[in-house]
Amino acid sequence: MSQSDLLHKIRALPIWQGDITVAPLKGGITNENYLVEDSAGKYVVRAGDDIPLHQVLRFNELAASRAAHAAGLSPAVLHAEVGLTVLEFIESRTLTEKDVGDPAMLPRVLELVKSCHRDVPGHLRGPALVFWVFHVIRDYAATLRDMDSSHAALALELAGIGSMLEQEAGPFDIVFGHNDLLCGNFLDDGERLWLIDFDYAGFDSPLFDLGGLASNNGLSQAQEQWLLESYFEAPVTDDLLHRYSAMKCASLLRETMWSMVSEITSEIDFDYAAYTASNLARFRAALDDFQNT
Repeated sequence: MSQSDLLHKIRALPIWQGDITVAPLKGGITNENYLVEDSAGKYVVRAGDDIPLHQVLRFNELAASRAAHAAGLSPAVLHAEVGLTVLEFIESRTLTEKDVGDPAMLPRVLELVKSCHRDVPGHLRGPALVFWVFHVIRDYAATLRDMDSSHAALALELAGIGSMLEQEAGPFDIVFGHNDLLCGNFLDDGERLWLIDFDYAGFDSPLFDLGGLASNNGLSQAQEQWLLESYFEAPVTDDLLHRYSAMKCASLLRETMWSMVSEITSEIDFDYAAYTASNLARFRAALDDFQNT
C-alpha cells in the first residue's frame, strides 16, 4: 500500500472527532507508526499486516496488547481493523540503553518485565502463540537460503550454532514473554513505566526476555547477576548462569538474523545492514564468552 493510500485509510477511520492531523512517528523498525490528533486527544496508529517471515501475526499482537493493558502495563487499544491498530497516546519519553542500565531505572524495568510474565496470561483471550527462538533461527536460515541472501552461507553456520544453544539452554520454564525488549519499547511518563509493541509476544522461556533485556541494552556482568538474582529471588547457580548465557546468545543470534532477513524484505527506511553488523559483533562476543566459561 502506498503512503498516500495508507494516510487515506487512516483518515477514514470512524473513530475520529472533527478534523485530524497525521504525522509519522520515527523509530520503528518493524511497523510504520503515526501520531494522530483530533479534537478529543492524541492517538498512535500502528500500520502493518501479518509478517509470517518474522512470525508476526496481528491477531496475536492485538490479543497480547489488550491483555497487557488489562494487566496495567500497556496503553489501551481503542480500535482495530485489518492493517491498522489505534492505541491510546501516552505523553512520555522513550528510554535509551543508558536509561535501562541506570541503577535507579533497572529495578523498575525488571518489575515491568516480571509483571508481563506473571500477570498478562490471566487476561489473555483466544488462541495464543509460542515464540520459540530456536525455531525462529532455523526458519530464518531457511528463508535466507530460499531468498538467495548474501548471508545464506553464514546463516547455515548460525543455524547450527542455534541448535547447539538450544541443547545448552534447557531445561525450560514457560512464561508469557514480550520477546522484544529493546529500550525503545519502554516508555517513561514521569511517574511510571509502560511496555509497548507486542508484535513478537508469546509463551516462552523467561531466560529469553532476561537475555534480550541484557544484550539489547548493554548491561554489565554485575547487572546481569543482579537481574537473575532479583528475578528468581535466589542465588544464581552455575547451572542457571550457563542456561541464561546460552539463551542470551540465542537472543543476539535471533536479532542478527531478523536483521539479515529485513535487509531484503523491509521497505522501512532503516540501515539494516549496519544493524546486522552491530548485532553480529555482539553475538560473536557473547558466544566467545559462553564457550570460554
